[in-house]
Amino acid sequence: MIKERLTSLDVFRGFTIILMTIVNNPGSWGAIYPPLAHAEWNGCTPTDLVFPFFIFIMGTAVPFAMPNKVLDSITSNKIVVRSLRIFCLGLFLNFFSRINFFGFEGIPLLIERVIITLAVAYALLGNFTPKTKTVLAFLIFGILLFLAYSGIESYKDVRIPGVLQRIAIVYFFTSLIYLKSNIKTQLLIAATLLLGYWALMTLVSVPGFGPANLEKGTNLSAYIDNLFLTNHMYSQTVTWDPEGLLSTIPAIGTGIIGMLIGQLLNIQLPKIEIVKKMSLFGFGFLILGLIWNIIYPINKSLWSSSYVLYTAGLATISLGFLYYIIDVSGYNKWTKLFLVWGVNPMIVFFFSGIIPRVLTMVKVNHPEIQGDQIGFQDYFYNYGIVPLFENPKDASLTYALLYAAFWSVILWVFYKNKMYFKV
Repeated sequence: MIKERLTSLDVFRGFTIILMTIVNNPGSWGAIYPPLAHAEWNGCTPTDLVFPFFIFIMGTAVPFAMPNKVLDSITSNKIVVRSLRIFCLGLFLNFFSRINFFGFEGIPLLIERVIITLAVAYALLGNFTPKTKTVLAFLIFGILLFLAYSGIESYKDVRIPGVLQRIAIVYFFTSLIYLKSNIKTQLLIAATLLLGYWALMTLVSVPGFGPANLEKGTNLSAYIDNLFLTNHMYSQTVTWDPEGLLSTIPAIGTGIIGMLIGQLLNIQLPKIEIVKKMSLFGFGFLILGLIWNIIYPINKSLWSSSYVLYTAGLATISLGFLYYIIDVSGYNKWTKLFLVWGVNPMIVFFFSGIIPRVLTMVKVNHPEIQGDQIGFQDYFYNYGIVPLFENPKDASLTYALLYAAFWSVILWVFYKNKMYFKV
């Protein structure tokens, strides 16, 4: 294999991260157009494609990042450290709003949190020697877990799972599977994971609830989460986590399918033949997912096996289309915006979550209630954007688009100055 950068893959990543930024940052969660909200339970909206698309893209990138397929001590350390760095970035996001070591309030507390955040970001995104990266990653991981389980009031119920945490776990296993197996074995592992997860979720009784079921909070995945992650789950679900333990198993399947497509893109075949094969596989996954959906519903929170195949099919078709347009036909003049986003994903993942938290802590005088204060983010949205629109959903979407535009400017500066932040 030849190690090279695939423009269409960067563009696909950039598009996915832009969509992520928009759907994660509405002006108001109470005013969202349906396609920009997650499905209530079963089903799949465009928003529900973001997470599996990113995992699929990560898997696709693995063969490009490791063209020689050699699992030695150096490569093993890189995989472990990169996984830890990604995991810690996500875990720290859950800690940010709880940080308070000196009893500060107001602006002093904000300054404390920002300083610690910048230090952690530098430690996890900085370009150090392999040894320094290893020490910093394990140190931060150890500190965060100690705080979570130390019994300290502020951290005793901090969430452990999360989006970046799942990405880290999937990257770890996908990379090892790629380096230690051939394509036939990889297909077998993916099939085993998806069929095994389906069997567990639909055949195994749930202690305390009775027969196997796929309902909120009473299924086997929720039981496992509640058993091992008590008090450390998503605050809005409490007794189970949408990025929980058992549901990470099929997510590894998503990563493996992406990795298989990455190997297809590296095969010495005419590019148009690769496009044809990607189309065939993509529609095959899509159809299988829809068929499986009849008895095992497509569900993001459960990361059901039908959801894996359905979203992997759409991802393969999308990447195949972009590959044909950009890398085969050479029509790439329109790609710059997506490339700007696609080559710096982790900086967006991390700080696009930090900035809203910071803006919420910055207080200004309330324009309507004398003596009261309001967070700057709420002030800007409610008094700067909402009055411009009759439809609150338009105002909410405009705020999200402005936030994405803000990030586009930042990422353009990074891109022009060849500043790439990698874990």
